[in-house]
Amino acid sequence: MIKADFFDTGEEPQTPPYRCRVGPRDYLRVARRHWLLLLASVAVALGVALVVNLNTTPVYAARVTFFFSTPGVGASDLYPASMFNTSRLSTYAKLLTSDEVATPLAGTPGIDLTPQEVRDAISSETVADTVMMEVSVEDQDRNRALLLLTRVTQRFRNSVEELERPAPTEPSTVKVTVVTGPALDEEPVAPNTMNNFALATVTGLVVGAIGSVGREVADHTVRTGEALQVLTSAPVLAQVPMDPGGPFVSSSTSARTEALREVRTQVQCAAATNSVKTLAVTSAVPGEGRSATACGLALLFAEAGQRVLIVDAELRHPRLAAFLGREDAAGLSTVLDGTAMLEQVLQPWGAGLWLLASGRTPPNPSELLSSPRMTELVDDVRKKFDVVIFDCPPLLPVTDAAVIAARADGTLLVVRARRTTSTQVTQAIRALHAVNASMLGCVLNMVTHKGPDAVPAYDTYLSGPNRSKPPRTWGGWKMQAAA
Repeated sequence: MIKADFFDTGEEPQTPPYRCRVGPRDYLRVARRHWLLLLASVAVALGVALVVNLNTTPVYAARVTFFFSTPGVGASDLYPASMFNTSRLSTYAKLLTSDEVATPLAGTPGIDLTPQEVRDAISSETVADTVMMEVSVEDQDRNRALLLLTRVTQRFRNSVEELERPAPTEPSTVKVTVVTGPALDEEPVAPNTMNNFALATVTGLVVGAIGSVGREVADHTVRTGEALQVLTSAPVLAQVPMDPGGPFVSSSTSARTEALREVRTQVQCAAATNSVKTLAVTSAVPGEGRSATACGLALLFAEAGQRVLIVDAELRHPRLAAFLGREDAAGLSTVLDGTAMLEQVLQPWGAGLWLLASGRTPPNPSELLSSPRMTELVDDVRKKFDVVIFDCPPLLPVTDAAVIAARADGTLLVVRARRTTSTQVTQAIRALHAVNASMLGCVLNMVTHKGPDAVPAYDTYLSGPNRSKPPRTWGGWKMQAAA
């Protein structure tokens, strides 16, 4: 079990994938997170619609409206006659595309179409609750569409009146009257530009939304402090934003420095309750800002007037000596192998801060860090300094960090937002669990300033409305001190 301490929740870390309650804000956050994908999907769909509109041959429509009546009926027969005509409208619609009407028109002068093409060009629609029918003819040639409709009108009128004539010498029982048209629509009926663009926009949004949800489901990285806390069952001490000056150099009034001050404050609260003098700072994998976090905390502890030692326990890929402008030829490894004394390799950096560099790379880092000499060294530096911070290697590639965490009073796990996966975090917690390490909490590092996962913007408040841009310092320490 991980030792219970000031920050411990007493819960086991969850095994990914973890599940949180999803609400409307989460969907909005997904949309904001993947707005580029949504925009790209809509843009592609609109581009396809534009290509379709440009490459579709315009189709023109001519329309005519018929009115069907029964001549010579009395007032008492008007309603039955109207019902008769209404019931016959579907029959007349079939007649429009029958051989009686279409075949004689095919191949006539000005209409170079087959009978089937004539049928395909004609369509009809009855006007509800009336005895009227609207007939339209569509064709890529606007002049032919109007000519064909004119001839269809005449042929259809004659056909209906002949078919509804009881006897050759008697008048037709149905009269067909043209009440509107034939007339040609001013604009082509196809392509329908606006409808195509509207359909493309909806389609693009749907495809983009599906893609966004798919990416969100496939994305197992840790993005928020809430997700990290649920995943690790440990408190998130701070969400540290990215800084334009780089991972090490930050203004004393920057949001990044203020977030690290929050970590310092919570570690000091833990020290007031329990003995926390040695602090191991580690991460699951490389590239999560572990060394920058450890260095920033050391500077801030020294700023608070404490004697601080930062130990570069990364014996395989050391960084602190190069950054702080100090020698790396002798350090932790030379003390552990007995070739140097601790006092000989300590290097001061400013007021109240000392560096114990990593020294030359040994062939057996894990064995050196787990040796009895390392235990003696930890006890020795605990007596000499108020705070000792170990910049440890990542937990998953090697066991070095777990060895140091087992000897430290507390451990901080640095997790890089939008890069470290939930599986990696869980494996790191289990590695600390295996050595019975005391977990103080987590630091969500490199959180973006913008977007749905951004940290609150403190820069305006911290800088003040009328203050000039402060010099590049770390917690008030000018970086020239490293020279």
